Amino acid sequence: MEEAAAELLERAARRDAALEELRALRVALQAVPPAALRARLGAHHLEALFGLLGVNDREQVSACVSILERLLQALDPLYVIQNLREELQKGLFHPDDSVKILTMSQVGRIVEDSAAVTEILHSPELLRQIINCIGGEKIAVAKEAIKSLSRVAQSQEGLQALFGSSLLSDLRNVMATSDVVRYRVYELIVEISSVSAESLNYCADSGLIPELIGELTGEDVLVRATCIEMVSSLAHTPHGRQYLAQQGVTDKISNIILGAESDPFSSFYLPGFVKFFGNLAVVDSPQQICERYPVFMEKVFEMAESQDPTMVGVAVDTLGILGSNVEGKQVLQKTRSRFQNLLSKIGHQAKNAPTELRLRCLDAISSLLYLPPEQQTEDLLRMTESWFTSLSSQPLELFRSISTQPFPDLHCGALRVFTAIANQPWAQKLMLNSPGFVEYVVDRSVEPDKASKDAKYELVKALVNSKTIAEIFGNQYYLRLRAYLHEGPYYVKAVSATAVEGAE
Repeated sequence: MEEAAAELLERAARRDAALEELRALRVALQAVPPAALRARLGAHHLEALFGLLGVNDREQVSACVSILERLLQALDPLYVIQNLREELQKGLFHPDDSVKILTMSQVGRIVEDSAAVTEILHSPELLRQIINCIGGEKIAVAKEAIKSLSRVAQSQEGLQALFGSSLLSDLRNVMATSDVVRYRVYELIVEISSVSAESLNYCADSGLIPELIGELTGEDVLVRATCIEMVSSLAHTPHGRQYLAQQGVTDKISNIILGAESDPFSSFYLPGFVKFFGNLAVVDSPQQICERYPVFMEKVFEMAESQDPTMVGVAVDTLGILGSNVEGKQVLQKTRSRFQNLLSKIGHQAKNAPTELRLRCLDAISSLLYLPPEQQTEDLLRMTESWFTSLSSQPLELFRSISTQPFPDLHCGALRVFTAIANQPWAQKLMLNSPGFVEYVVDRSVEPDKASKDAKYELVKALVNSKTIAEIFGNQYYLRLRAYLHEGPYYVKAVSATAVEGAE
């Protein structure tokens, strides 16, 4: 196969390979490790294959792209940029998107190679055309361009090349193409800013981050809804959060939530603004965020208590995020009966709402009720038990009924709730005292698909790994659970059959 591939490569290099031979070469290369061809592969082969892309024949272009993808993997990135710079340049202007994506993926390899990256940084024309690709019609091309440029910006030299030269005006020119393309550039800028404080400074000094923030706090409600997603990404890093706080952005978002009461269009942007604070609370400190921005907590409760399923969904997600750690749980516990009443509503929604909202409720409940073993103080265990009992008059039966429904997503969601409480002694006592519950846990026949089998296995694992399980469940049940764990999630009991003479 290696000989056949080499022979077909020679034919391609003479540019007289028919489409059939290019197809054969594509197949042959899949069977030969790229490294095995390295010694036989010359620049003339690759130049010829790039040359064969210059025809108006989609099948030939597709075959050549597959061949080049395979061959270029075998080559050192430095070799590619030094010997195929012109071909890469032309590839970015090619009318076929697959050729542009091939070229940009090679640029991505080059900028990740310390020896080759400087070659790219001294190729402003190449970078300029990648910037222009952000404005491409096809989202796949734009995404590849964003990925390549964010890789370029990983180094000080790359940041200097993008923001300290005429390439910045190229970025601005491409932004002017349309609203959609402007947001793609913002997406790139946020991605670059997230790498380090230094990269954020470059993006801020370029004026692009302040422009994004200006749009976020402007009057256009649809623009706000789009920009908050990007600003939330910026808040995932400590230096990003510090920048947003210093610029007063966090306070502005809080004030917009406060003023949302009188805005009839607030439903467009409120979900994103509330999620922003929810994520901020988890990465920072739930208590500090909720104390400093009381409007956030008030709005979450308001949304959860509303009749709008969209708002309820966002509120439930946010409560799940907020209550995912102990500090967040304690913040919620301080609201006393208001949160207990809300749990009753969430339990009701988990049973009766449309499927998507039911799933979100189940995930939030799992997050709120989970307590790591090292944090299981008496107070916190009392708290999770009271939260569980607030969900329904018979909460264990509620989730058990959901787990027996023939919808894999809901089935697994209910199992995750059981897994969240499985290591807490009060829950183990409830499970033991619920008729048939332990039998249900060790019954493999009720799990119809892989996801359900995996979810059940996680529940069994959580029970077996608990320190109190043997004492509470007793030896017989404990040994059955351990056997289940040992056998793995997909164990099937062998059934022996005896042949009877004369039977069909």
